[in-house]
Parts: sequence; C-alpha cells; structure tokens
Amino acid sequence: MTDTDIFGQQVPVLIRNVRLNGKTQEIYLDGTGKIGAVSEKITEHDAEFIIDGDGATVLPGMINMHTHSPMGLMRGYSDDMQLFEWLSTKIWPTEAHLTEDDIYWGAKLACLEMIRTGTTAFNDMYFKMEQVANAVDEAGIRACLSYCMIDGGNHDKFESEVNVMESTVKNIKNRYNSRITAGVSPHAVYTVSEEGLTWCAEYAREENIPIHVHLSETEQEVKDCVAAHGMRPPAWLDKCGVLSEHCIAAHCCWLDADDITLLAKRGVTAVHNPISNMKLAGNRALPYPELKKAGVNVALGTDGASSNNDLDMFGEMKTAALLQKFFWNDPTVMPAGEALQIASPNGAKALGIKAGVIAPGYLADLILIGRNPLNVPAFNTDSNAVYATGGLAVTTTICNGVILMNDGIIPGAEEIMQKAGSVAENLVRRATAQ
Repeated sequence: MTDTDIFGQQVPVLIRNVRLNGKTQEIYLDGTGKIGAVSEKITEHDAEFIIDGDGATVLPGMINMHTHSPMGLMRGYSDDMQLFEWLSTKIWPTEAHLTEDDIYWGAKLACLEMIRTGTTAFNDMYFKMEQVANAVDEAGIRACLSYCMIDGGNHDKFESEVNVMESTVKNIKNRYNSRITAGVSPHAVYTVSEEGLTWCAEYAREENIPIHVHLSETEQEVKDCVAAHGMRPPAWLDKCGVLSEHCIAAHCCWLDADDITLLAKRGVTAVHNPISNMKLAGNRALPYPELKKAGVNVALGTDGASSNNDLDMFGEMKTAALLQKFFWNDPTVMPAGEALQIASPNGAKALGIKAGVIAPGYLADLILIGRNPLNVPAFNTDSNAVYATGGLAVTTTICNGVILMNDGIIPGAEEIMQKAGSVAENLVRRATAQ
C-alpha cells in the first residue's frame, strides 16, 4: 500500500518511534477506529501501514469546543471593533447573504485548517448545518453540529426556528455517521426568548443531545439580563431549564461566585475562548481557578475565525495559560498539563466520547508533532506543546483511525483553499453592494 492509498481508509496502522509520557513508544490502531495497543515494542500486529514517527511527540487530537466553522470566510474582513458594533454592522449583515454553497466551502476550509493544526473534533454552532455536515463527512474529522437559534423575541420567528432545528437534528441523526452528532444551540440570553430557551432545553432532553450556548461573555450581557429578568444569565438559563450536564456554555467570563456554584451543581461545561475574548476586549478572563475549585469541567475553544482569527488550538492553549497567569497574577495557574487537559480530554468528556487519551480502547484520534527546533530539548513535552510550538508543527493527524494528514500533506488542500477564497470574496462583494 502506498502513502497515497492510505489516506481516508480505516485500516490497521502501526506508529513507531514516538514520544509518549516521557518514553519512546509504539501505538497500534486496530482498524476499527480505536487504539488497540500502546507499548514500548509491538511485535504482534497486522498493520497495513507503518508510520515512523522519527522521535515525534504524540498527543491526543485537540477538541475545539466552541466554533462557528463557516465564519472563516470572514477572516480578516472586520477586525478591531467593539463586539456589538462588530456583530450588528459587519457580521450579521454579511451572514444574511450566506448561501448553502458559502456555508459548505467555509466549513470545508475550517475542517482543512483544523486537520492541519491538529484538531480532530469540534463543537459547532451555525446555520445551514446540513452543509457543514457534508463538509465534515468528506473531511473525515469529528464534530457535534448545532443549528443556532435566534428568535429575537418574535413568536413567528420562534416557530420557524423550531422547524429548522428539528429538521437539522433529523438530518444529522439520519446520516448514521458515528463521527457526526447533533446538538441544540440557542444563541444567547439576549437573542433568544424565554419561549425559545425553554423549548431548546426540553428538545435537547428529548433527543438526548448537547445544548450549546453563549454565556456571560460581556459585562453588558449580564447587566441587560438583570434589567430584563431580575437575575444574572446563568440563573435565567437555569430557570428556562438550559443548565444541565449536557450544557456546553461558551465564554463564561463574567461569572460571580453564585454563578460558578450553579454551573457546578448542574454539571455544565464552561468553554474558555481566550483569544476571541481578548481581541473583542471582554475585559475579564474566565475565572478558571474558581471554576476548577468548584469542580466545573472547563474545556477550550477558539470561537469563529472572524473573531480569533484562526482555529489553531495550540495557539489557544498557550494564550489560555498565559492569560490566566496574567489576569489572576499567579504564575502557577493553569500549568501546561492542565492546558492540554482542557484542550482535549475535558472536551471529550463534554461531548460524551471516549477520546482525549492515548490508551487501548480509546478512539484513535491522535496527532504527531514532528521534531523541530521548538521541541529541542525535550525536558517536558507538555511544556513544549503548550508554550513553544504551534499547530503548524503538527505533521500527522489521525481521526477515527483514519489518516487525514501525513507528513503535512492533506489530499485536496489546494483546491479547498482556492475555492474558499473565491467564495469569500463573492460573499463580501454581495454583502457590501449598494
């Protein structure tokens, strides 16, 4: 079997000469999408393809827990603005012109970027999600996909949003693809009515799927929620039934002690999005020390590529660790090992998948970081991964036991980049035409 033949096929694979837990190890992928064995030497195997890691560091694939994947089409289009001005004058008016073809190619570009930078699963919230599912299916990556409900307090809009949500969930479930799962996404407390939030909570429970929501991203969001409902956003979401162990709450910057206690009690996952929050000047870091102390599961996400402006989880890990140390004035907060924990295993826990760990029986979602100057010396591979390297140092990406990138090569990458660039230019041209 040639190097070209191996792409996109789920067959037994043996990975040799990689660094794992401070030792040189071998990893056998059993051909069913799982890790079959991890040992210093594997002699009994039926591998159809052997990868020589040549001393590369092996890590679980990154799990990006908050994305709007097609927004890569607007990368660099509208930067350096206030959040609500950015949304209302640039993002939402442009999104009104999105076609299914735009969504498809934006998602294709996002999947390509994530595979290139070592992400094997992502949690996505956007529109026309059937097209995103098509892109994910073709890319070979893993994703939880949710239609983003925005009803603006309008009952007629709510009813139409419900129809789209139900159709989206049905479409995704009917694919019977183990890599692609459905979720529910009410956008936020300031864009979705009580009726919408309550319905989303009940529907997510009925379908036994995650519910993905923006939460306490800005101080203004908190003030407006208190003014409108007499309570802070977490309490309001809880009143509407949204908070549960299936709830994935993005941002969570402006939480107080009672908010944190409530999230812990309900088993909510809080997703840290440091780069987007810093770029949009949210003025407060997610309270990681308090969330950790309370036992809240904290995961990591990039947000969309129009507010980040990339989907590189390695950059997100480094920024998360540095921001936490700086904001809380404590260099011991979020050490490298914890940054890796929130970037993969904690995301797997939130999505209910057996991933984020390189051990027999776990999903074969893993990446190799090739030897390069940033990995020398190798006193601490966790430290190097978080503080020294970046996503472009990833040389091999494997999801569900299938090689998606090997030696930096991803089949079809050039076509995707060219087409997505053209689609993005046409989108902005339509959106700005007077």
